[in-house]
Amino acid sequence: MNFLCSWSGGKDSCYAYYIALKTGYKPSVLLNVMNEHGDRSRSHGIPRQVLEAQAEALQVPICFFNSTWDEYEKKYVESLKKLVNKYPITHSVFGDIDIESHKDWEEKVSKKAGLIALLPLWQGNRKQLVLDMIDAGIEAIIVSCNMELGSVFLGRTIDAKIIEEFEQIGVDACGENGEFHTLVVDAPFFNKKINVEISSKVTSSNYNFANLNLI
Repeated sequence: MNFLCSWSGGKDSCYAYYIALKTGYKPSVLLNVMNEHGDRSRSHGIPRQVLEAQAEALQVPICFFNSTWDEYEKKYVESLKKLVNKYPITHSVFGDIDIESHKDWEEKVSKKAGLIALLPLWQGNRKQLVLDMIDAGIEAIIVSCNMELGSVFLGRTIDAKIIEEFEQIGVDACGENGEFHTLVVDAPFFNKKINVEISSKVTSSNYNFANLNLI
């Protein structure tokens, strides 16, 4: 019942981690994929030192590997196999909600490493999951978003007010379609809050990113 958590640093992977804990699973290690340069995460654009601060707050080790999108699956499976040999893990936890192709991929790569994929948020109502996450005391801020939202949303906290704003402009409350990505800065199961500042905002590949510094 020990698990590896596919850790993006954002709200969904964190809430999945929390639900896994509540249902009796025990965390052994976090896994994050960095870009090919190794300076920030592949999907969310979060610096390594910020992710390490989250792991420290959780008191769970975090492992990284660098990858291009082309080599992502191959390196992911390799990393899972290495961690299976290092930690007594039986399950791999993911934060996906209802995109079937994501679930299929996670089950496939987990099986190759001898792990059982566990998706604690699967088939939940997207909006309700975010509201439940907020009620659970998980605090997350937006650290990247598409051009539709614009850079003005970077740094905003995910709360009931912003969900209403999303609904008014036709954006999914959970961002499950990639509209935005988040960074969890605090949770009841963190031993300290992650304090960050946005030093600048940049655009890359038609996406807005916040450059983050620990403070």
